[in-house]
Amino acid sequence: MNITYKRDLANVDWEEMKATLIKDKFHNGRTAEQLKTSFLNSYSTCIAYVDEEIVGTARVLSDGVCNAYIVDVWTLTEFRHQGIASRMMEILTDELQGQHVYLFSDDTVDFYKKLGFKEQPTGLAKVIGKWLVNKSNLK
Repeated sequence: MNITYKRDLANVDWEEMKATLIKDKFHNGRTAEQLKTSFLNSYSTCIAYVDEEIVGTARVLSDGVCNAYIVDVWTLTEFRHQGIASRMMEILTDELQGQHVYLFSDDTVDFYKKLGFKEQPTGLAKVIGKWLVNKSNLK
């Protein structure tokens, strides 16, 4: 199996990504255009492919100085437990030296602990307005 990790978003098939995320029950309601906008507006991204098939994603939001947030870490179910997510995380975190890196996960805590992350006891969240209704889809 030949896994490639691409950082360039120029040839990503966003419709394929959306369809694959839906099929794998990792879809959060974003349109293909919103997925594209999310990834393009990121500090850093990594997409894993087997041949031409998207099998994993991960991206970082960061100010480039002291704070980073990892989001959209996903591996296609049939490719899990093969090191794909670990490699994507390694690629992304290597670029975050000196930064406080945070992520949110409620179902893969042990995986992130193996990568050196520690559980945090507090956190707050708020959706402004209605989920996914914003300037990215009001064009």
